[in-house]
Amino acid sequence: MAYEMQQLLRKEDKVTVVSNSDYFQFTPSNPWVAVNWRTKNDIVVPLADPMGKKGIDFITSGAKKLDAENNRIELGDGTTLDYDYLTIATGPMLAFHEIEGFGPDAHTHSVCHVDHAVQAGEAWEEFCRNPGPIVVGAVQGASCFGPAYEFALIMDTDLRRRKIRDKVPMTFVTSEPYIGHLGLGGVGDTKGLLESELRGRHIDWITNCKTDKFEAGKVFVSECDNEGNPVKNHELENKFCMMLPAFRGIEALAGIEGLGNPRDFVIVDKKQRSPKFPNIFSAGVCIAIPPVEATPVPTGCPKTGFMIESMVTAAAENIRELLDGKEPTHEGSWSAACLADFGDGGAAFVAIPQIPPRNVNWSSKGKWVHLAKVAFEKYFLRKVRRGIGEPVYEKHMVKMMGLQRLK
Repeated sequence: MAYEMQQLLRKEDKVTVVSNSDYFQFTPSNPWVAVNWRTKNDIVVPLADPMGKKGIDFITSGAKKLDAENNRIELGDGTTLDYDYLTIATGPMLAFHEIEGFGPDAHTHSVCHVDHAVQAGEAWEEFCRNPGPIVVGAVQGASCFGPAYEFALIMDTDLRRRKIRDKVPMTFVTSEPYIGHLGLGGVGDTKGLLESELRGRHIDWITNCKTDKFEAGKVFVSECDNEGNPVKNHELENKFCMMLPAFRGIEALAGIEGLGNPRDFVIVDKKQRSPKFPNIFSAGVCIAIPPVEATPVPTGCPKTGFMIESMVTAAAENIRELLDGKEPTHEGSWSAACLADFGDGGAAFVAIPQIPPRNVNWSSKGKWVHLAKVAFEKYFLRKVRRGIGEPVYEKHMVKMMGLQRLK
């Protein structure tokens, strides 16, 4: 967002980025870090240099509280920052606290942040020296299911390479009503594709699950019926557990009347603009999108890289139009194009638009997906290092998939 906004500014304008970190992390690579196929240094980019070269002010003390009524941010170091226009692109808060014993500080691992993945990678090596059962999946309210499937299948690939897969029973536990739902009601035949993949790799699954609590070496879940009522309790023993959490808006946005929904996700219109605060825009996982459909156990709607980059471009173009005294006209595509790596292959899907009914509803799998994801990792990190804000997914991903005509 900062790079694209910088390209559109007038001479008298200034972009400032407020972050709680001094680096960018390529989050899609975190499952690789968690099995030590990547290191943290492989997938992060220190931002001070590229931001400085682009003339962007870069503040790393983080945002403590937004004062939307007075166009001001209270920063983590106690100072304040005023703004004329604000784009909120914070990503989510990981709601581990909503379930007892959940999270990397308790009894489970995570691939949601690179530091969590590094911690998981250390535990992974210990696990492989003394293997046993694995539980992997996503809890109720989760919206980003792809990494759970990725990590389950990447672990399977790594275990087979180590020749210890036969010592590791694996169970995939998910709040989805069926395998391959993905918070999207399925895309193409993701149900059949992912069921086949799990079955072929001897990974059991339990769907329609509400996770009740975690203890050391144990996961307690309630399998529910189509009305969401518990019908069977499971006590799953494990030596390694990674479950994806539900998301919330970050604490700096909490409780601002009219800005967010009850979980503090930012409410935006089709122009990525806050209806309550017309000088605030938002893009990414932190915005409010209702679930695609009601499910027996709550699931959220994912925000994928393809749609997020379209949000960012729309927000940047609309702010420039406001600076020129015009009304915003740009809208994001809000379509989904996703690569899910399985370590030795992968699955890809395209949903245009993301929310059904769709003009394009396609999924496929093959080794090409793994190779494409490796290529995108390198391409994206190079763009961040160089400070180039062009929409990577929007311009290149669909073309790489051979779907330019459909787009």
